[in-house]
Amino acid sequence: MKPEALAGLDLLASAVLIANAAGRIDYANAAAENLLDSSLKALSQKTIATLFANGDELAALYEQAKAHKYADMRQDLSLERAGRESLHVHCIVSALDDGAILIELRENVQQLKLDREERILDQSQANKELIRNLAHEIKNPLGGIRGAAQLLELELPPLHLAELREYTQVIIKEADRLQTLVDRLLAPHRRPHIVGDVNIHEVLERVRSLILAEFPTGLAIRRDYDASIPEFRGDKEQLIQTVLNIAHNAAQALQGRIALGDAEIVFKTRVARQVTLAKVRYALALDLHIIDNGPGIAPQIRDRIFYPLVSGRDGGSGLGLTLAQTFVQQHMGVIECESRPGLTDFRILLPLP
Repeated sequence: MKPEALAGLDLLASAVLIANAAGRIDYANAAAENLLDSSLKALSQKTIATLFANGDELAALYEQAKAHKYADMRQDLSLERAGRESLHVHCIVSALDDGAILIELRENVQQLKLDREERILDQSQANKELIRNLAHEIKNPLGGIRGAAQLLELELPPLHLAELREYTQVIIKEADRLQTLVDRLLAPHRRPHIVGDVNIHEVLERVRSLILAEFPTGLAIRRDYDASIPEFRGDKEQLIQTVLNIAHNAAQALQGRIALGDAEIVFKTRVARQVTLAKVRYALALDLHIIDNGPGIAPQIRDRIFYPLVSGRDGGSGLGLTLAQTFVQQHMGVIECESRPGLTDFRILLPLP
């Protein structure tokens, strides 16, 4: 096929590949180069069968199209790439008049979203099991340790009481600290869900005032609100705590930019339509973004930020995002995060009436 006849394919959003009769890639449009993160020159060194780790599935469709068994072949595929996430695509394979085969790949965004939500729900369930087991393993012996330290203190000889009491007090104080940690882990699962009418912008304004009171200079919190968002039923205090945990983490990560005076957090609200949350379809949903221009989340913990006790900051408890995720899920919503240097975006989706 002449190059000028292919020029229009660069305007398509879907990825298009053309393979010759030997199965080698002759053409890839701009969307294909972006999707596969490879140039046409590199792709031309590969065949349909070697394009992916499980390329035999795509090669089978190619062979069927080559044999003109069907006008075109359509199939959802999960294409594996070495060292990277699999591509979930809807694949259309068609035979061209000159014997070449055209392959169109449309990324299955909805399937990716459903898979991600399912992973989040599984992770949350694993978190609950971890917390329950952790509390069981720590709480009972902790009470015994504290009680034994108190009894030991009563038995200390008066002559050395002042000197030795320092050690028993260390045991008691550390036991109390661990008890507080366990209580914080269990708090979101114990606390009742108090439902009332919630205006999300009142929630955001409350959090904004709290953050600016703690960071009065060097930090700007910008509003980008959709005033048409209706009130919805929810627990206002839980939602304040959710947004506050995320925004406070952002402010802590922005310390370097606060010193320079160009730190920024953005509260953005929109209405999303026809959204699937936790496998339930909703006509309308709140689409809330909390965005900062900080250094981003460290890659080594990016996939684990909602796990309890995982923190990217020295001295952090690693409970803030775990609590935020729990509260959002109690509102039948989901929380997601995208992060790179210069931009971290926490997205909360909640169903609207």
